[in-house]
Amino acid sequence: MKKLERSLSLPSVIAIAIGGMLGSGIFVLPGLAAAKTGPSVWLAYLLAACCVLPAALSKSELATAMPTSGGSYVYIERTFGPIMGTISGIGLWLSLLLKSSFALVGFGAYLLVLADLPLKATSLGFLALIMVLNIFGVKKVGKVQLAVVTLSLAGLLLVLIFGLPSIHERNLEPEFLFGGQGLVTATAFVFVSYAGVTKVAAIAEEIKNPNRNLPVAMLLALLLVATVYVTIAFVLVGNIPVSELAKDIHPIFTLAEHIGGRIAGIAAAVLGVVTLISMANSGVLAASRFPFAMSRDQLLPGLLRKVHPRFLTPVATILLTCGVMAAVILFLNVEKIAKLASAFTVMMFVLVNACVIILRETSVQWYNPPFRSPMYPYVQLFGILSGMILLIYLGWIPLVALVTIFVLGTGIFIAFGRIKATRSGVLKLYGHRPALYLLYKRTGKTARPHAPDWETEKIKASNLDGALAHNANVVVPLFGKERSPEMLVEMGAALSDNGKIQVVHLTEIPDQTMLDAMLDDNQLITSLNRRIGAMAEDRRLDVDFDGAVTRELVQTIEAISERTLCRWLVMGWDGRSSQGIFVRNPIGWLLTNIDSNFALFKDRGVRYIRRILVCLRPGHNPVSFIRNADQVARFHKAEITLMRVTEEDTPEADFEDLLRQSEELMAHCDSPYRVEIVRSKSPVKTISGASAAYDLLITGTPKEDSWLQILFRKGRDRFVETAVCSVLRLTIQKD
Repeated sequence: MKKLERSLSLPSVIAIAIGGMLGSGIFVLPGLAAAKTGPSVWLAYLLAACCVLPAALSKSELATAMPTSGGSYVYIERTFGPIMGTISGIGLWLSLLLKSSFALVGFGAYLLVLADLPLKATSLGFLALIMVLNIFGVKKVGKVQLAVVTLSLAGLLLVLIFGLPSIHERNLEPEFLFGGQGLVTATAFVFVSYAGVTKVAAIAEEIKNPNRNLPVAMLLALLLVATVYVTIAFVLVGNIPVSELAKDIHPIFTLAEHIGGRIAGIAAAVLGVVTLISMANSGVLAASRFPFAMSRDQLLPGLLRKVHPRFLTPVATILLTCGVMAAVILFLNVEKIAKLASAFTVMMFVLVNACVIILRETSVQWYNPPFRSPMYPYVQLFGILSGMILLIYLGWIPLVALVTIFVLGTGIFIAFGRIKATRSGVLKLYGHRPALYLLYKRTGKTARPHAPDWETEKIKASNLDGALAHNANVVVPLFGKERSPEMLVEMGAALSDNGKIQVVHLTEIPDQTMLDAMLDDNQLITSLNRRIGAMAEDRRLDVDFDGAVTRELVQTIEAISERTLCRWLVMGWDGRSSQGIFVRNPIGWLLTNIDSNFALFKDRGVRYIRRILVCLRPGHNPVSFIRNADQVARFHKAEITLMRVTEEDTPEADFEDLLRQSEELMAHCDSPYRVEIVRSKSPVKTISGASAAYDLLITGTPKEDSWLQILFRKGRDRFVETAVCSVLRLTIQKD
């Protein structure tokens, strides 16, 4: 299958993004919006830009992680799964083509200033021209957009320069006609003016250097267009009374004629016609990529994913998009339908912000965007909350749009994609009960004497060679980012009690990458096999090594652990312990779904373990915990120190009682040990300070965080974060 050509430079991408916004948002809507709030309409445009900013940042991050055609559809499908991807893809496609149709029909108000022409026939003629431009090549579209956007911005700049001196203060009062509610209503009304800023992500596969150019283009376009909207709206209400603007659908013509007379008005009408056509042109370009991407994912017929051999453009989806637009122009009330579709776009922005949260919190191995949204997760939470508020102020229209497109998208998925769709969304892989506050409780699984067939099939699908040890006592997954794989395997050996150790190097790839493409011999795996084999021979350990490529990382680990009937799952760890806002990361998923004990090792680079500090946590079986710590100490021939911290004002009798209990507990150890009871008001500082004198800190799993701790990201393991030695955190679920 031919790939799309990367031919769009940064200026062309900025032009396409601006062209997607400069249209009805400034040439049609300001007067209607002013009727809802008064002269403060400029503030409504500013607030709307602030509400759009989180989606622009989120989409920039998502697009650099997945620079492929389809934009929001791809991100939502990869995160939530194919059925939600189908619904969002159809909804976004309809939203864009309906808005483009609205732009073609809407420019009639400006066209009638110039000539008395049949509106629908003229609109269809320009639609045919746009279709030809898109078929002949996206580079030509980019060049056309650049010229049109330059002309539009120059014209609006002239209106701004000549309009500022003629502002009358009396036109700016009262600023709020209907109070705060009117301002929010106007903000929701003009929100759709900025929707085009993010749709360039749909053509990420055709952008040169998308890691840099895509986020830069989005943010610059949003800043520039927001400045134009706010200043033009301010000049407009400063020159024309709101009472005259209330039903004006060609406000730029009205403003230009007021400032410079009839000739200036005609020039503004020409500018409006050209700009609205530019908006439609940009809309066709982006909208046609949604069915193209969905067809590649086998959610729509294969004909739609074919690329023209000469022009390298998806001709079938361009023809389909323009065909539906022609039907809309001929038969439908475009303005009302465009508003419904725009309301759905607001919901898409909410989902896009949620995608970033889910992908970040799950820490999917393949999700590594070069650009990361600043101030995460607060920016995304603001985008979700503000989007919900705006939907409420849009009234019942969003509900109708969501229900209609949900039914349509579900029907298309059942008809085309249900059988052929092979992917599962990240949310499904890493959590089965997504909600505002997710704490996936264990399902009460019990160990099975033999792995069932479905587990074997999952392992085969991961490209393992099938030679896994069935009697491994410990499984050690490697992900390629471990500081010292040998040290991690040694920690697994320490917990194995002389049992067999299964080491598996796992590579998780995104769904759009073919597994077969990763089957060639990997030099890293070859090197790891040699290094771990040498360490095992030196230590006289029974170690089996294998490699795997998978799309479902944690489920593959689960299948391996159950097939090998392991007692311990031992993994490297970067120290992150807080749970996600909406979902747990893969470590959290494994903690609640794996039947074996779970050990996380944070490697601080300490090579020789001679002194071990043990820190007990409430709610755990202390005897089992100490026995496992002793096992680690015996493997390394190390000394154990049990340190317990009590309040500074603890009575002497209680202090002595705690010392006696600790001595009795440590009597289960075969290794040399000491007990220290320390009075302190800060256990974290005490343990952190003591860790400098030790090589390894062994601690338990902290208690589960409250939802407020999760929301404000305070549920961090401070003992692990502040320790200066290596840390082994044990979760013991069965003795």
